Amino acid sequence: MTKRIIVGISGASGVQLGIAVLKALRTFDDVETHLVVSKGAKVIIDRECDVTLEQVEALADVVHDNHNLAATISSGSFCTDGMIVAPCSMKSLSAIANAYDDDLLVRAADVCRKEGRKVVLIPREMPLNQAHLRNLLRVAEDGYVVCPPMLTFYNGCKTTDDQVDHVVGKVLMQFGLEFDRFRPWEG
Repeated sequence: MTKRIIVGISGASGVQLGIAVLKALRTFDDVETHLVVSKGAKVIIDRECDVTLEQVEALADVVHDNHNLAATISSGSFCTDGMIVAPCSMKSLSAIANAYDDDLLVRAADVCRKEGRKVVLIPREMPLNQAHLRNLLRVAEDGYVVCPPMLTFYNGCKTTDDQVDHVVGKVLMQFGLEFDRFRPWEG
């Protein structure tokens, strides 16, 4: 049975995390991806990445315009297995925490949670202020999975790519997917 996963890329440094999630999901034959990219993320992709927006969009099965609140992923009757927001900017986090469905990325996250579907947020900010922490607590209390991209050393990560693979592997575990480049703790 095919899994259908929404990937949201919001406007925070670290859009490479969202790109890495899309690349990892492409390795699974039984996963259909729906991508929504915020306006801010488009700017960051242009500034921080060596790929174009078109190349990022080509990694997804379906691409949705962030302003199209009538897209399939804006409705609970469109069945998905959930959503990953990578990275999740503090602006998007605040909107998600308050169900401020002003764009498709936030609406899709809200729809997934109201339907009891998994939503994994990868927040990107450092240091965190009290408002950020309150919003993180609020989404956690509302059932979102908060998966910050923490550095990992127990598994021998030596490069940035190793660290990104670890984060991606932890995120995909939330959907029952085993990423072949993830190295778990083995005791």
